[in-house]
Amino acid sequence: MSKAKIFIDGAAGTTGLEIRERLSARPELELLTLSETQRKDAAARKAMLNAADLVILCLPDEAAKEAVALIDNPAVKVVDASTAHRIAPGWTYGFAELEADGATKIAAAKRVSNPGCWATGFLAIARPLVRAAILPPDYPLTVHGVSGYSGGGKSMIEEFQKTDAPHYVETVQRAYALGLAHKHIPEMTQHAGLTRAPLFSPNVARFYRGMLVEVPLQLWSLPGAPRITDLHAALTDAYAGKALVSVAGLAEAAEMKVLDAELLSGTNLMKLFVFGNEKAGQARVVAAFDNLGKGAGGAAVQNMNLMLGLPETSGLLD
Repeated sequence: MSKAKIFIDGAAGTTGLEIRERLSARPELELLTLSETQRKDAAARKAMLNAADLVILCLPDEAAKEAVALIDNPAVKVVDASTAHRIAPGWTYGFAELEADGATKIAAAKRVSNPGCWATGFLAIARPLVRAAILPPDYPLTVHGVSGYSGGGKSMIEEFQKTDAPHYVETVQRAYALGLAHKHIPEMTQHAGLTRAPLFSPNVARFYRGMLVEVPLQLWSLPGAPRITDLHAALTDAYAGKALVSVAGLAEAAEMKVLDAELLSGTNLMKLFVFGNEKAGQARVVAAFDNLGKGAGGAAVQNMNLMLGLPETSGLLD
């Protein structure tokens, strides 16, 4: 059996390096590479894009669009890790667990858009609750959380790590996207099945990788005043049998005093927690995962596996 040829365009970036690390030890794959000089040669890059069985784009949005335009070989499959195609017609959204037929659609697709890390956490929570009619599509949702600084790419990593860098910061945590127009909001809204955008309040803190994404809910304000057990049942049903996404039991969640943003750092897993106060009619639904794992590189590898007809979790659970 011949090896599947994989080309990572943008392999020198944070996400590209993460993906390369996950793929480098897999004998069923052949990683195609360009030298530093060839990367600057448009003809050489185009040839490589068209020689691969599957291309993973780890590029800024405009560069990703340009790369797709260079592919004229109809057999080449693409996973795009940028924001460029997450709500674009003709592209399949690459969150395999989000819908019952998600993995099947990804497996049949030629063009798959990798979700954003924040969107991954929000959608994992919101989509099953909307689908179960617990959350109305026009409900005024709020989502907030904290991510490791690796999610900001090379520039933010430099800000937090290099003490001699011009923009080095000593802060422990900071809020951003204060203009309420973060690039993940369109995919959050569309793929959750919402008619109104959620109010999104992201934060970044002084740890490298890992994240928590939280959707707080006033249960008394929802139609039928659902209980904490209703939220948990909807999420448990949505992810039953999924290898990479799980839901903590209510007893486990009730015993917890804290939830560490680095809980699943270094893995490709996601775990959902439902915390609540029945008397107050309030709940906090939280997704814990690695922003570079299930939030980026791990998701890209999962999508690649599906598109190539390989076991979905190959290279992701060891």
